[in-house]
Amino acid sequence: MNTIETHIAKKLETPIRFQKYGVGIFKTIPTKSGIKKAIKKELIFIDGILATTSKYISGGERIELFESEKSSTFERLKLDLQVLFEDDYLAIIYKPAGILVSGNKFVTIANGLTQNLKKSNQIDAVKPQPIHRLDYPTSGLLLIGKTSSSILQLGDLFKNKEIQKTYFATAIGKIQTQGEIIFSVDEKEAFTKFEVLQTEKSERFEFLNLVKLSPKTGRKHQLRKHLLAIGNPILGDKMYFLEDKILNGKGLYLHAGSLEFSHPFTKEKIKVSKELPKKFTKIFNDFKLINITHG
Repeated sequence: MNTIETHIAKKLETPIRFQKYGVGIFKTIPTKSGIKKAIKKELIFIDGILATTSKYISGGERIELFESEKSSTFERLKLDLQVLFEDDYLAIIYKPAGILVSGNKFVTIANGLTQNLKKSNQIDAVKPQPIHRLDYPTSGLLLIGKTSSSILQLGDLFKNKEIQKTYFATAIGKIQTQGEIIFSVDEKEAFTKFEVLQTEKSERFEFLNLVKLSPKTGRKHQLRKHLLAIGNPILGDKMYFLEDKILNGKGLYLHAGSLEFSHPFTKEKIKVSKELPKKFTKIFNDFKLINITHG
């Protein structure tokens, strides 16, 4: 058999079972079930000895994945994601428009995380998981947890409204320069602050506005529903729209532009932003969102 991949285990403070450690160390096998199948097919060796799920890993072990004689490759998702911040606990990646965050489909952000992120060295490392959702047509920043404790802590930060999310949208029509939208979504209280950053005249839509949105609640489709509620739907929205105001072929003009929060473990102030997609800057060519790293 031919070797496909080789991994040298990093030093661990406390040894852990290979069943847990093995998830994510190989690009061709991103899942726990995939590791189990490879072990059952006798394709993984640790220091030259056939691997078992109960084998303990402490660091320095040579872990080899061999090619199956029946199949030359494992099915894997080839999805290159831009990583804007990453450490042992969490990551922030850019989600392009037109990709599901998670679900039963093969092509999802969740399925592509293992190939794009480094495996955590923490004792409670798990397969990376998205902490929140972004709609299929929405682009922007997505927060990822890499350990079980991080996933819980980041979830609590969202629940306690300690993570500040800022979105940018292109809204149609004449609109106030700033305001607050308090409008129930799915019979639950929903609150959004908005500010118009730039306005351009449009022959078809009268006005197109670059709007900064700061949601204080996280209801499903909240921003899209809120802007429609005040008569200024988002350009390209085919679900929440006004008659004769639908734009086809360009996608939804909604972008999750920045995330700001205190790191739950290092207490570092994290502030990351991502510039507007080109379809926005073609309309609002004078506006630039500075890309901020952490610090």
